[in-house]
Amino acid sequence: MPYDYKPFPFVAPPGLTAPEPRHAVVIVGAGPIGLAAALELANHGVRSVVLDDNNVVSVGSRAICWSKRSLEILDRIGVGAACVAKGVIWKVGRTYHRDREVFNFDLLPEPGHKMPAFVNLQQYYVEDYLVAEAQASGLIDLRFKNRVTGVSQTADGARVEIETPEGFYTLEAGYVLACDGAKSPIRAMMGLEFQGVLFEERFLIADIEMEADFPSERRFWFEPEFHQGQSALLHKQPDNIYRIDLQLGWGTDPAEENKPERIIPRIEKVVGHGNFKLDWHSIYTFQCRRLESFVHDRVIFVGDSAHVVSPFGARGGNGGLQDVDALGWRLAAVVTGEAPGAILQRYDLERTHGSDENILNSSRSTRFMSPAEGAERWFRDATLALASHAEFARPMVNSGRLSVPCVYPLSGAPDVAGMPSASRPGAVAPDAPLGGDWLLSVLGGEMTLLAIGQPAPARLALRVVEVEVTPEVKARYLGDRDRALYLIRPDQIVAARWERAEAGAITAHAAAIWEGRA
Repeated sequence: MPYDYKPFPFVAPPGLTAPEPRHAVVIVGAGPIGLAAALELANHGVRSVVLDDNNVVSVGSRAICWSKRSLEILDRIGVGAACVAKGVIWKVGRTYHRDREVFNFDLLPEPGHKMPAFVNLQQYYVEDYLVAEAQASGLIDLRFKNRVTGVSQTADGARVEIETPEGFYTLEAGYVLACDGAKSPIRAMMGLEFQGVLFEERFLIADIEMEADFPSERRFWFEPEFHQGQSALLHKQPDNIYRIDLQLGWGTDPAEENKPERIIPRIEKVVGHGNFKLDWHSIYTFQCRRLESFVHDRVIFVGDSAHVVSPFGARGGNGGLQDVDALGWRLAAVVTGEAPGAILQRYDLERTHGSDENILNSSRSTRFMSPAEGAERWFRDATLALASHAEFARPMVNSGRLSVPCVYPLSGAPDVAGMPSASRPGAVAPDAPLGGDWLLSVLGGEMTLLAIGQPAPARLALRVVEVEVTPEVKARYLGDRDRALYLIRPDQIVAARWERAEAGAITAHAAAIWEGRA
């Protein structure tokens, strides 16, 4: 059945009748990124006000591919289990050239992880779960039909002007998070512009409702018979909804191509029949751009307001959640006085790095899918021809290489040779089963020393989790060693690792992180 878009009620804010006390954090935008930011701050005991100019969840499936790392983040803020239960779990991707399968891949070849490689779930469901979680929190004031009309900065905060159906009011805030999407009004109000590339390529994106037996896999075609000379993508979603992306070319008229009478014949060629219902559709243009800086004094940009990439590779929503992951604990520490404001520059450094990596991979995908005539097309076609029988060529096939979290460039992070690359400093701590629990669930969202195969140093003023050596822990954390100490940040990023260390060395590195020096 089609999703039932139920409007959220408008509640008159107190600011309409009297000035409100200063708020620690005001978040603009109640999409997945804004709501996740509010919940992550709430996990650290920080209150926020969330403003949104709408009163329903996003219309259309929009972001649908949620990566393992995003699911781990969503799990930490309370909605991961619901997303996995409702979503379509998948890990196999198949790539075709015309009518021939070139190769397939497995995104999670090893067992022993709480979360699957990917879940396909419409954005409106994710928002629905996040709204319910936010409304259940005593630390989040969620206000619908509150449109921000102006933002200005003060000596020690920001001022937000807001329009509602019953009038205007103003909020004072310590910090404002701009989570208001790719067309961010706040970015425009502040006169900030994206830098990067707008590709001359258009795609049709359509959701159809139909009964079908397509497996829970990602299928990508180069130059299929049903859409000659172009690319196509198929994903299965819950509720018998299927996502289809079709390359259109730059010379097409977006207004014409977005008409149902143009879309339906194209879809009929893909699925081989007309027994489906068109649920939602849109035309998008490839672009890979970002702000030069995400932190502008007391206004911080998060998600699509800070960076945009083409949708192939699922880097939009997943990249935005990684922004929340890197920002939440730091901003909470600043608001509560546990860390200086300078720590927020580490968010800027890390997430511009992550954004650049996403933009690089997304740009390569675009060029591989839409090669220029000459050398680019020759390389693309030769690579596809080789990939079906030569394994070395398969990594060069780029059909939207899928989202994985970047490894942050950490300065001065202690490391140990011979330990696994997957758990090196700057990487997300790999999950592993721990009896009846999971390692990432045990780590939670605090700065933690993970002691493996040995006790933690005495008199360490830091939360400690001690775990025994199991085959999964050995493979993911020890390599050719038999013991280790890992300093794990609140966002579950490996900050440092030692084979052995004194309490003073560990405490000193933790202090450097809180001071924004590491």
